[in-house]
Amino acid sequence: MTSPAGQGPWRILHVYKDYPPVMGGIEGHLHMLAAAQAARGHDVTVLVTAPTGPTRTTIEDGVRVIRARRLATLASTPISPALWRALRRQPAEVVHLHSPYPIGELAWLAGGRRPMVLTYHSDVVRQRLLGRIWSPWLRRVLRRADRILATSPRYVDSSAFLSPLRSRVRVVPLGIDPARFEALDREAARARYGAGPNLVFVGRLRYYKGLSTLIEALPWLPRARLLVAGTGPMGDAWRSLAERLGVDDRIDWLGDVSDADLPTVYAAGDVFVLPAVARSEAFGIVLLEAMAAGLPCVSTELGTGTSWVNQEGVTGRVLPPNAPARLAKALGELLADDALRERMGRSARARVASEFTAERLVERVLQVYAEVLDAQPGALRPRGSG
Repeated sequence: MTSPAGQGPWRILHVYKDYPPVMGGIEGHLHMLAAAQAARGHDVTVLVTAPTGPTRTTIEDGVRVIRARRLATLASTPISPALWRALRRQPAEVVHLHSPYPIGELAWLAGGRRPMVLTYHSDVVRQRLLGRIWSPWLRRVLRRADRILATSPRYVDSSAFLSPLRSRVRVVPLGIDPARFEALDREAARARYGAGPNLVFVGRLRYYKGLSTLIEALPWLPRARLLVAGTGPMGDAWRSLAERLGVDDRIDWLGDVSDADLPTVYAAGDVFVLPAVARSEAFGIVLLEAMAAGLPCVSTELGTGTSWVNQEGVTGRVLPPNAPARLAKALGELLADDALRERMGRSARARVASEFTAERLVERVLQVYAEVLDAQPGALRPRGSG
Protein backbone atom coordinates (compact mmCIF):
# COMPACT_ATOMS: atom_id res chain seq x y z
CA MET A 1 0.00 0.00 0.00
CA THR A 2 1.40 3.41 -0.94
CA SER A 3 0.80 6.82 0.58
CA PRO A 4 -1.49 9.47 -0.89
CA ALA A 5 0.00 12.05 -3.24
CA GLY A 6 2.33 14.40 -1.41
CA GLN A 7 2.87 11.97 1.46
CA GLY A 8 6.03 10.11 0.55
CA PRO A 9 7.59 7.68 0.30
CA TRP A 10 10.06 9.18 2.76
CA ARG A 11 12.91 7.99 4.93
CA ILE A 12 11.53 8.24 8.47
CA LEU A 13 13.64 7.87 11.60
CA HIS A 14 11.84 7.28 14.92
CA VAL A 15 13.88 7.76 18.11
CA TYR A 16 12.95 6.51 21.58
CA LYS A 17 14.53 4.52 24.41
CA ASP A 18 12.77 1.13 24.05
CA TYR A 19 10.89 -1.00 21.54
CA PRO A 20 9.05 -4.34 21.77
CA PRO A 21 9.54 -6.88 23.21
CA VAL A 22 10.00 -4.21 25.91
CA MET A 23 6.34 -3.31 26.41
CA GLY A 24 4.57 -0.15 27.48
CA GLY A 25 2.13 2.33 26.03
CA ILE A 26 4.72 4.32 24.08
CA GLU A 27 6.54 1.21 22.90
CA GLY A 28 3.30 -0.30 21.62
CA HIS A 29 2.31 2.93 19.89
CA LEU A 30 5.73 3.25 18.25
CA HIS A 31 5.65 -0.33 16.99
CA MET A 32 2.19 0.10 15.48
CA LEU A 33 3.00 3.45 13.85
CA ALA A 34 6.35 2.38 12.40
CA ALA A 35 4.97 -0.90 10.99
CA ALA A 36 1.99 0.89 9.45
CA GLN A 37 4.25 3.50 7.83
CA ALA A 38 6.48 0.75 6.41
CA ALA A 39 3.41 -1.03 5.04
CA ARG A 40 2.58 2.17 3.14
CA GLY A 41 5.94 2.07 1.37
CA HIS A 42 8.06 4.35 3.55
CA ASP A 43 11.66 3.53 4.47
CA VAL A 44 11.27 3.39 8.26
CA THR A 45 14.01 3.06 10.86
CA VAL A 46 13.47 2.90 14.62
CA LEU A 47 16.48 3.84 16.76
CA VAL A 48 16.28 2.73 20.39
CA THR A 49 18.59 1.27 23.03
CA ALA A 50 19.35 -2.41 23.58
CA PRO A 51 18.38 -3.74 27.03
CA THR A 52 21.56 -5.85 26.95
CA GLY A 53 24.43 -6.62 24.63
CA PRO A 54 26.05 -4.78 21.71
CA THR A 55 24.44 -2.61 19.06
CA ARG A 56 22.47 -4.71 16.60
CA THR A 57 20.15 -4.12 13.65
CA THR A 58 17.16 -6.26 12.68
CA ILE A 59 14.24 -6.05 10.26
CA GLU A 60 10.90 -6.43 12.05
CA ASP A 61 7.53 -6.03 10.29
CA GLY A 62 9.28 -4.20 7.47
CA VAL A 63 10.95 -1.77 9.89
CA ARG A 64 14.73 -1.43 10.35
CA VAL A 65 15.25 -1.55 14.13
CA ILE A 66 18.61 -0.37 15.49
CA ARG A 67 19.08 -1.24 19.16
CA ALA A 68 22.10 0.76 20.30
CA ARG A 69 24.26 -0.48 23.14
CA ARG A 70 23.47 1.17 26.45
CA LEU A 71 26.06 1.83 29.12
CA ALA A 72 23.69 2.27 32.07
CA THR A 73 20.19 3.35 33.06
CA LEU A 74 19.71 6.36 35.32
CA ALA A 75 16.27 7.51 36.51
CA SER A 76 14.60 5.26 33.91
CA THR A 77 16.76 6.90 31.22
CA PRO A 78 19.09 4.63 29.18
CA ILE A 79 22.51 6.22 28.63
CA SER A 80 23.75 5.32 25.15
CA PRO A 81 26.59 7.08 23.31
CA ALA A 82 26.01 4.52 20.55
CA LEU A 83 22.50 5.88 20.00
CA TRP A 84 23.93 9.39 19.79
CA ARG A 85 26.37 8.31 17.08
CA ALA A 86 23.77 6.30 15.16
CA LEU A 87 21.36 9.24 15.10
CA ARG A 88 23.99 11.46 13.47
CA ARG A 89 24.79 8.84 10.81
CA GLN A 90 21.29 7.63 9.96
CA PRO A 91 19.82 9.31 6.85
CA ALA A 92 16.23 10.56 7.05
CA GLU A 93 13.94 13.14 5.50
CA VAL A 94 12.15 13.48 8.84
CA VAL A 95 13.24 12.59 12.37
CA HIS A 96 10.38 11.69 14.71
CA LEU A 97 11.31 11.93 18.39
CA HIS A 98 9.14 10.34 21.07
CA SER A 99 9.35 12.28 24.34
CA PRO A 100 10.19 11.96 27.16
CA TYR A 101 13.62 10.56 26.39
CA PRO A 102 16.23 13.28 27.18
CA ILE A 103 19.16 11.41 25.64
CA GLY A 104 17.44 11.09 22.26
CA GLU A 105 16.35 14.73 22.34
CA LEU A 106 19.85 15.95 23.21
CA ALA A 107 21.30 13.76 20.47
CA TRP A 108 19.00 15.41 17.94
CA LEU A 109 19.96 18.90 19.19
CA ALA A 110 23.64 18.06 18.69
CA GLY A 111 23.17 16.36 15.34
CA GLY A 112 22.50 19.27 13.02
CA ARG A 113 19.34 20.71 11.57
CA ARG A 114 17.05 18.08 10.09
CA PRO A 115 13.26 18.34 9.93
CA MET A 116 11.93 17.03 13.24
CA VAL A 117 8.50 16.10 14.57
CA LEU A 118 8.17 15.34 18.28
CA THR A 119 5.36 13.38 19.88
CA TYR A 120 4.95 14.72 23.41
CA HIS A 121 3.67 11.66 25.24
CA SER A 122 3.98 12.97 28.79
CA ASP A 123 5.62 15.45 31.12
CA VAL A 124 8.47 14.15 33.28
CA VAL A 125 6.49 13.59 36.47
CA ARG A 126 8.12 11.37 39.10
CA GLN A 127 11.80 12.09 38.43
CA ARG A 128 11.49 15.64 39.77
CA LEU A 129 15.21 16.39 39.99
CA LEU A 130 15.73 15.16 36.44
CA GLY A 131 12.71 17.21 35.39
CA ARG A 132 14.14 20.41 36.84
CA ILE A 133 17.53 19.82 35.26
CA TRP A 134 16.00 18.86 31.92
CA SER A 135 13.33 21.58 31.69
CA PRO A 136 15.41 24.32 29.99
CA TRP A 137 16.80 21.82 27.50
CA LEU A 138 13.34 20.41 26.78
CA ARG A 139 12.03 23.90 26.09
CA ARG A 140 14.90 24.38 23.65
CA VAL A 141 14.07 21.10 21.88
CA LEU A 142 10.40 22.05 21.66
CA ARG A 143 11.18 25.50 20.26
CA ARG A 144 13.29 23.91 17.53
CA ALA A 145 10.78 21.18 16.66
CA ASP A 146 9.06 21.78 13.35
CA ARG A 147 5.83 20.34 14.77
CA ILE A 148 4.84 18.95 18.16
CA LEU A 149 2.24 16.20 18.32
CA ALA A 150 0.07 16.17 21.43
CA THR A 151 -2.15 13.18 22.03
CA SER A 152 -5.10 15.19 23.37
CA PRO A 153 -6.26 18.82 23.61
CA ARG A 154 -6.46 18.41 27.40
CA TYR A 155 -2.73 17.80 27.62
CA VAL A 156 -2.00 20.91 25.55
CA ASP A 157 -4.12 22.98 27.93
CA SER A 158 -2.58 21.56 31.09
CA SER A 159 1.12 21.27 30.17
CA ALA A 160 3.33 24.26 30.92
CA PHE A 161 5.60 23.07 28.10
CA LEU A 162 2.95 22.79 25.38
CA SER A 163 0.50 25.61 26.04
CA PRO A 164 2.95 28.42 25.08
CA LEU A 165 3.66 26.69 21.74
CA ARG A 166 0.11 26.15 20.49
CA SER A 167 0.85 27.42 16.99
CA ARG A 168 3.34 24.58 16.53
CA VAL A 169 1.24 21.88 18.21
CA ARG A 170 -1.01 19.48 16.32
CA VAL A 171 -3.37 17.18 18.24
CA VAL A 172 -2.92 13.63 16.95
CA PRO A 173 -4.67 11.13 19.25
CA LEU A 174 -3.28 7.65 19.65
CA GLY A 175 -5.07 4.83 17.88
CA ILE A 176 -5.73 1.09 17.89
CA ASP A 177 -7.10 -1.55 15.54
CA PRO A 178 -10.67 -1.90 16.89
CA ALA A 179 -11.26 -5.06 14.85
CA ARG A 180 -9.20 -6.97 17.44
CA PHE A 181 -11.89 -6.30 20.03
CA GLU A 182 -15.00 -6.93 17.94
CA ALA A 183 -17.10 -10.11 17.77
CA LEU A 184 -15.80 -11.30 21.14
CA ASP A 185 -17.10 -14.55 22.62
CA ARG A 186 -18.29 -13.29 25.99
CA GLU A 187 -19.66 -16.64 27.10
CA ALA A 188 -16.31 -18.34 26.51
CA ALA A 189 -14.50 -15.47 28.23
CA ARG A 190 -16.71 -15.74 31.31
CA ALA A 191 -16.30 -19.49 31.35
CA ARG A 192 -12.55 -18.88 31.52
CA TYR A 193 -12.43 -15.97 33.98
CA GLY A 194 -15.67 -16.26 35.91
CA ALA A 195 -19.29 -15.16 35.49
CA GLY A 196 -18.80 -11.93 37.38
CA PRO A 197 -19.69 -9.22 37.84
CA ASN A 198 -16.12 -8.57 36.74
CA LEU A 199 -14.10 -5.38 36.93
CA VAL A 200 -11.06 -5.22 34.62
CA PHE A 201 -7.74 -3.44 35.04
CA VAL A 202 -5.00 -3.68 32.38
CA GLY A 203 -1.60 -2.03 32.66
CA ARG A 204 1.85 -2.02 34.16
CA LEU A 205 1.71 -2.16 37.95
CA ARG A 206 3.33 1.23 38.51
CA TYR A 207 2.50 3.77 41.21
CA TYR A 208 0.71 6.19 38.91
CA LYS A 209 -1.81 3.57 37.75
CA GLY A 210 -3.55 3.90 41.13
CA LEU A 211 -4.60 0.26 41.43
CA SER A 212 -4.47 0.63 45.22
CA THR A 213 -7.55 2.89 45.03
CA LEU A 214 -9.49 0.17 43.22
CA ILE A 215 -8.36 -2.48 45.71
CA GLU A 216 -9.49 -0.19 48.56
CA ALA A 217 -12.91 0.14 46.88
CA LEU A 218 -13.51 -3.64 46.70
CA PRO A 219 -14.75 -4.07 50.31
CA TRP A 220 -17.77 -1.90 49.33
CA LEU A 221 -18.43 -4.20 46.33
CA PRO A 222 -18.82 -7.65 47.90
CA ARG A 223 -20.08 -9.37 44.73
CA ALA A 224 -17.48 -8.00 42.32
CA ARG A 225 -14.35 -9.77 41.14
CA LEU A 226 -11.32 -7.94 39.76
CA LEU A 227 -9.21 -9.15 36.85
CA VAL A 228 -5.72 -7.58 36.89
CA ALA A 229 -3.69 -8.01 33.70
CA GLY A 230 -0.09 -6.82 34.02
CA THR A 231 3.03 -6.94 36.15
CA GLY A 232 5.31 -4.28 37.55
CA PRO A 233 7.21 -2.90 40.54
CA MET A 234 4.10 -2.33 42.70
CA GLY A 235 2.80 -5.88 42.28
CA ASP A 236 3.96 -7.24 45.66
CA ALA A 237 2.82 -4.16 47.58
CA TRP A 238 -0.62 -4.22 45.99
CA ARG A 239 -1.03 -7.95 46.64
CA SER A 240 -0.17 -7.31 50.28
CA LEU A 241 -2.75 -4.51 50.42
CA ALA A 242 -5.42 -6.85 49.02
CA GLU A 243 -4.55 -9.47 51.65
CA ARG A 244 -4.76 -6.91 54.49
CA LEU A 245 -8.18 -5.77 53.28
CA GLY A 246 -9.43 -9.36 52.92
CA VAL A 247 -10.21 -9.07 49.20
CA ASP A 248 -7.35 -11.05 47.67
CA ASP A 249 -9.66 -14.02 47.08
CA ARG A 250 -11.70 -11.80 44.72
CA ILE A 251 -8.73 -10.66 42.63
CA ASP A 252 -7.33 -12.70 39.75
CA TRP A 253 -3.72 -11.62 39.23
CA LEU A 254 -3.31 -12.67 35.61
CA GLY A 255 0.28 -11.49 35.11
CA ASP A 256 1.42 -10.41 31.66
CA VAL A 257 -1.30 -11.27 29.14
CA SER A 258 -0.36 -11.78 25.49
CA ASP A 259 -1.82 -9.56 22.78
CA ALA A 260 -3.71 -12.58 21.48
CA ASP A 261 -5.38 -13.24 24.86
CA LEU A 262 -6.01 -9.64 25.88
CA PRO A 263 -9.37 -9.28 24.04
CA THR A 264 -10.67 -12.26 26.01
CA VAL A 265 -9.88 -10.48 29.28
CA TYR A 266 -11.90 -7.46 28.18
CA ALA A 267 -14.70 -9.74 26.98
CA ALA A 268 -15.01 -11.21 30.48
CA GLY A 269 -15.51 -7.77 31.99
CA ASP A 270 -18.53 -5.67 32.90
CA VAL A 271 -16.67 -2.41 33.61
CA PHE A 272 -13.10 -1.29 32.88
CA VAL A 273 -11.32 0.77 35.53
CA LEU A 274 -8.25 3.01 35.15
CA PRO A 275 -7.90 4.67 38.58
CA ALA A 276 -4.70 6.59 37.74
CA VAL A 277 -3.33 9.11 40.24
CA ALA A 278 -0.64 11.11 38.36
CA ARG A 279 -0.08 12.91 35.07
CA SER A 280 2.21 10.11 33.95
CA GLU A 281 -1.05 8.54 32.73
CA ALA A 282 -1.23 10.95 29.85
CA PHE A 283 -3.71 9.21 27.53
CA GLY A 284 -4.60 5.60 28.33
CA ILE A 285 -4.48 3.33 25.29
CA VAL A 286 -6.07 0.67 27.49
CA LEU A 287 -9.16 2.88 27.61
CA LEU A 288 -9.39 2.64 23.82
CA GLU A 289 -9.08 -1.14 23.95
CA ALA A 290 -11.78 -1.46 26.60
CA MET A 291 -14.05 0.96 24.74
CA ALA A 292 -13.58 -0.97 21.48
CA ALA A 293 -14.62 -4.09 23.40
CA GLY A 294 -17.85 -2.33 24.40
CA LEU A 295 -17.03 -1.79 28.07
CA PRO A 296 -18.06 1.35 29.97
CA CYS A 297 -14.96 2.87 31.55
CA VAL A 298 -14.26 4.52 34.89
CA SER A 299 -11.22 6.81 34.89
CA THR A 300 -9.92 9.77 36.90
CA GLU A 301 -9.60 13.50 36.33
CA LEU A 302 -5.89 14.25 36.01
CA GLY A 303 -5.96 17.14 33.55
CA THR A 304 -4.68 14.73 30.89
CA GLY A 305 -6.15 12.84 27.96
CA THR A 306 -7.83 10.16 30.08
CA SER A 307 -10.87 12.35 30.78
CA TRP A 308 -11.01 13.40 27.12
CA VAL A 309 -10.88 9.85 25.80
CA ASN A 310 -13.43 8.58 28.34
CA GLN A 311 -16.30 11.07 28.44
CA GLU A 312 -18.20 11.54 31.67
CA GLY A 313 -21.76 10.27 31.38
CA VAL A 314 -21.28 9.19 27.75
CA THR A 315 -18.72 6.39 27.61
CA GLY A 316 -18.35 5.97 31.38
CA ARG A 317 -17.59 7.90 34.54
CA VAL A 318 -14.77 10.31 35.41
CA LEU A 319 -13.98 10.65 39.12
CA PRO A 320 -11.39 12.35 41.34
CA PRO A 321 -8.24 10.27 41.93
CA ASN A 322 -7.48 8.67 45.30
CA ALA A 323 -11.17 8.45 46.25
CA PRO A 324 -12.02 4.78 46.94
CA ALA A 325 -15.48 5.48 48.41
CA ARG A 326 -16.48 7.58 45.37
CA LEU A 327 -15.07 4.89 43.09
CA ALA A 328 -17.00 2.14 44.88
CA LYS A 329 -20.25 4.12 44.63
CA ALA A 330 -19.83 4.74 40.88
CA LEU A 331 -18.90 1.12 40.20
CA GLY A 332 -21.82 -0.14 42.27
CA GLU A 333 -24.23 2.01 40.26
CA LEU A 334 -22.82 0.75 36.95
CA LEU A 335 -22.84 -2.90 37.99
CA ALA A 336 -26.48 -2.58 39.10
CA ASP A 337 -27.72 -1.05 35.83
CA ASP A 338 -27.46 -3.34 32.79
CA ALA A 339 -29.11 -0.81 30.47
CA LEU A 340 -26.71 1.97 31.46
CA ARG A 341 -23.68 -0.25 30.88
CA GLU A 342 -25.02 -1.29 27.49
CA ARG A 343 -25.69 2.32 26.43
CA MET A 344 -22.25 3.51 27.53
CA GLY A 345 -20.60 0.51 25.88
CA ARG A 346 -22.24 1.34 22.55
CA SER A 347 -21.13 4.96 22.83
CA ALA A 348 -17.62 3.83 23.69
CA ARG A 349 -17.40 1.62 20.59
CA ALA A 350 -18.68 4.42 18.37
CA ARG A 351 -16.17 6.91 19.80
CA VAL A 352 -13.23 4.63 19.07
CA ALA A 353 -14.45 3.96 15.54
CA SER A 354 -14.81 7.68 14.77
CA GLU A 355 -11.70 9.11 16.46
CA PHE A 356 -9.14 6.55 17.56
CA THR A 357 -8.39 4.03 14.83
CA ALA A 358 -4.84 3.20 13.81
CA GLU A 359 -5.65 4.19 10.25
CA ARG A 360 -6.69 7.69 11.30
CA LEU A 361 -3.57 8.02 13.44
CA VAL A 362 -1.23 7.11 10.57
CA GLU A 363 -2.99 9.48 8.17
CA ARG A 364 -2.78 12.36 10.63
CA VAL A 365 0.93 11.78 11.29
CA LEU A 366 1.73 11.63 7.57
CA GLN A 367 -0.20 14.86 7.03
CA VAL A 368 2.00 16.53 9.64
CA TYR A 369 5.14 15.22 7.92
CA ALA A 370 3.88 16.64 4.63
CA GLU A 371 3.21 20.00 6.28
CA VAL A 372 6.72 20.08 7.72
CA LEU A 373 8.52 19.00 4.56
CA ASP A 374 6.53 21.33 2.31
CA ALA A 375 7.63 24.22 4.52
CA GLN A 376 11.35 23.43 4.14
CA PRO A 377 13.49 25.70 1.92
CA GLY A 378 13.43 24.18 -1.55
CA ALA A 379 10.65 21.91 -0.28
CA LEU A 380 11.75 18.29 -0.12
CA ARG A 381 9.79 16.22 -2.59
CA PRO A 382 8.95 12.57 -2.14
CA ARG A 383 11.71 10.30 -3.40
CA GLY A 384 11.00 9.03 -6.87
CA SER A 385 8.58 11.89 -7.67
CA GLY A 386 10.73 13.28 -10.43
